[in-house]
Amino acid sequence: MRVLLTSWGSRGDVEPLAALAVAIREQGGEAVVCAPPDDDFVTLLDRVGVPLVPLGPTVKSVVARREPPGAAAAFKLAPELVAARFETLGAVAPGCRAIVATGLMPAGARDVADKLGIRYVLAAFHLLGLPSRHLPPGRRPGPPLTADETDLTGQWAQDAERVNGLYGEAVNRHRALIGLPPVGNVRDYVFTDRPWLAADPVLCPWQPGRTELDVVQTGAWILPDDRPLPADLLAFLDAGQPPVYVGFGSMAAYVSKDIAQVAIEAVRAQGRRIVLARGWAGLAATDDAADCFVVGEVNQQELFRRVAAIVHHGGAGTTTTASRSGTPQVIVPQIADQPHWAARIAELGVGVAHDGPVPTVASLSHALGTALGTATAVRAREMAGTIRGDGAAVAAGLLLEVARENTGHPSR
Repeated sequence: MRVLLTSWGSRGDVEPLAALAVAIREQGGEAVVCAPPDDDFVTLLDRVGVPLVPLGPTVKSVVARREPPGAAAAFKLAPELVAARFETLGAVAPGCRAIVATGLMPAGARDVADKLGIRYVLAAFHLLGLPSRHLPPGRRPGPPLTADETDLTGQWAQDAERVNGLYGEAVNRHRALIGLPPVGNVRDYVFTDRPWLAADPVLCPWQPGRTELDVVQTGAWILPDDRPLPADLLAFLDAGQPPVYVGFGSMAAYVSKDIAQVAIEAVRAQGRRIVLARGWAGLAATDDAADCFVVGEVNQQELFRRVAAIVHHGGAGTTTTASRSGTPQVIVPQIADQPHWAARIAELGVGVAHDGPVPTVASLSHALGTALGTATAVRAREMAGTIRGDGAAVAAGLLLEVARENTGHPSR
């Protein structure tokens, strides 16, 4: 039984699909992934033996610029991705029994599924990815709403209008070309009334009643990684006390220009060595001192167990990996769901949420001081064992089950 998995987004959007594809294969199915053709993703999918069909432009070409993408870039990218999904998924999906879509508003994926009469599932990796009539768009559960946030009906409608403005014309133009009627509310059509939440229930507990949607929480889709760490990195780790890891993943357009210097000085202020991840921002050491080791793409699951603290941007995947390692975290959130993850790890007592996206040496050193403290370290170790690792297997089982039950009315 063949299924199609698709996303357009960063590694945090693509790696979970690789995990799901492997789990599907282990349960007797077959999966093909349609994702951006970034070299990182090609290498990732090739490593686990899952076919990658290129979808749209590379993500790095959009985000690895000097300035974050603005409104004009969004209005250019949205119809480009819609066209890519209709074309690419339309060519790959025949013969598949289901489509699972994640990442940046996957408008076009359900349309292809409905045209072919196959099942469709929308999966989100965090609560903020799910529309709600009970919270303003992008607001996490927490303190009471302010006066400006109380018109939830209006904000709900405005969010739908925003999505329609970005995607509606392109979606309905392509639907007409394949003989489908127009869609009036692209957001709700994409999400369906039964989306999946692919997030760990400890880190991201689902709260019934938050939306009218019938959410299915599978747990996070984690790709096991048994690659050994490079010999020179192992030598560095073994040469002294555990260092502090600093990395911001694919946040090339968002991190401050001097983030590497600030982070290195802040870690040194705590008397620690540094493992600095280049990431898409191309972070580099600021001097030739032996206490800083720069790494590219490595096995984070193994590395995170060997460090004293993890400083990162707060992406869903990195937060989950860090939490499973039992190592304290400092999250310096940049965009989207990252402030939510930062607040959550602080709430759980396993790390510190930095106040804002641009740290100073003083602010980051202070946060690290708390993260490196005994109480945080003990809590991080205690919580690590509660983070589930079977989310991909759960999702694979559910997906293969619904694919077998395909009745010709694929989406709910």
